Amino acid sequence: MRVINSCSGRDLVGMFSCASVWLERNADQINSLNVFPVPDGDTGINMLLTMRAALAEASRATDENASTVARAIAHGALMGARGNSGVILSQILRGLAATIDEKECLEGSDLVAGLLEGSSLAYKAVSHPVEGTILTVIREASAAAQGVSATNDLGTIMEATASAAKDSVARTPSLLAVLREAGVVDAGGLGLYVIFEGFLRYLRGETGELEILAPICAGRVGDSVSEAEHSYGYCTEFIIEGRDLNPEQIREQLEVIGQSVLVVEDENLVRAHVHTFDPGAALSYAASLGTLCQVNVQNIDEQHEEFIALEKPPQMELATVAVASGEGMGEVFRSLGVTAIASGGQTMNPSTEELLRALESVPSDKVIFLPNNPNIVLAAEQARMLSAKRVAILPTETIPQGVAALLAFSDEADFEANVAAMKEAISAVRTVEITTAVRSARFGDLVMKDGQAIAFLDGELDG
Repeated sequence: MRVINSCSGRDLVGMFSCASVWLERNADQINSLNVFPVPDGDTGINMLLTMRAALAEASRATDENASTVARAIAHGALMGARGNSGVILSQILRGLAATIDEKECLEGSDLVAGLLEGSSLAYKAVSHPVEGTILTVIREASAAAQGVSATNDLGTIMEATASAAKDSVARTPSLLAVLREAGVVDAGGLGLYVIFEGFLRYLRGETGELEILAPICAGRVGDSVSEAEHSYGYCTEFIIEGRDLNPEQIREQLEVIGQSVLVVEDENLVRAHVHTFDPGAALSYAASLGTLCQVNVQNIDEQHEEFIALEKPPQMELATVAVASGEGMGEVFRSLGVTAIASGGQTMNPSTEELLRALESVPSDKVIFLPNNPNIVLAAEQARMLSAKRVAILPTETIPQGVAALLAFSDEADFEANVAAMKEAISAVRTVEITTAVRSARFGDLVMKDGQAIAFLDGELDG
């Protein structure tokens, strides 16, 4: 990696542009992990919109020195911050701007100081900081940056920052029970890591095609959060413009009105965020202090329900599951409309647990199962008994029988009619298999030698 001792305002814009593209590519994954403080599936888009607002302001900067661009980025992020994650991100960027005041270029020591200040401001913005969130990630990432600050090399410092952020994100479930129960990492923390990774890509000169990030975990909130576990009220955001505003006093009053309170300040303005069942009370109080702008009120319960609906696949009347070996055969069955594939076959019989997982993965309470191998039937029966779903195991002992069964399946027919039609199709199939003898042997009147071609008809040795 090239050594970069400093970067200009133009480079800062490049870093943020690269990070925004990287964030956009991964926004859906970040949204899918959103569980804290509310599972409304918008963390990725909120952080992306905040970054875009920061970039838009930076593009209007009249001076290309680093301090001017950094101030524009911080101001744009504050004015365009969306949601908890966006407000916290704006404070991290504010910390960065505060440490390079009146400087032409950003140096490694400035980046370290900015990350540390951003961490401090982020914690101060939240009324009740919770570990296992984006706060933990920025704190641990900034500490890692400080650990390599002696190099004064922006690339080395950013590499340490991004690496520590990734590790911190992976640890978030161990710090926050709601993440652990949902089987996900913190969405805001992941978003911050993605931003840092984007910065690093720019510094490395890797600004070409940016792929989607490999998941740090496989979970999704929709897998584990029900539609009506909680009621959240309204996400209420606004900016107050005026003189002599007291952020701490505003914070205290909003904590009486609601929860998940964030209050941050800039020159002659305060941005506030609160979850409340009475947004009118929050807005009336804010209006008594100064001029209101950028008011945004959203029904969190509706957002939550929409998110869950998007995350959960549509329910099917009837599903099919087939056992197939290899990607090629799996593609054959998928082209015939099978709902899910359980990987396995002649020399790789799937376990009862694997078959049960396949049965439970399909969005239907009625499942037709195609084992496609006689050795799999027993495990399939065990999986059927363990499942609460209605499962029919068809007597498919070969791949051609499985194919014939799926060709007989009809979306218009009910469970019983499909089972009957598929069984009839199976009975009409005769399967010939050609293979090679692995050793010399005698079976009745048939004698075979090692390496000799042999044939099976419907599973029986035929010559």
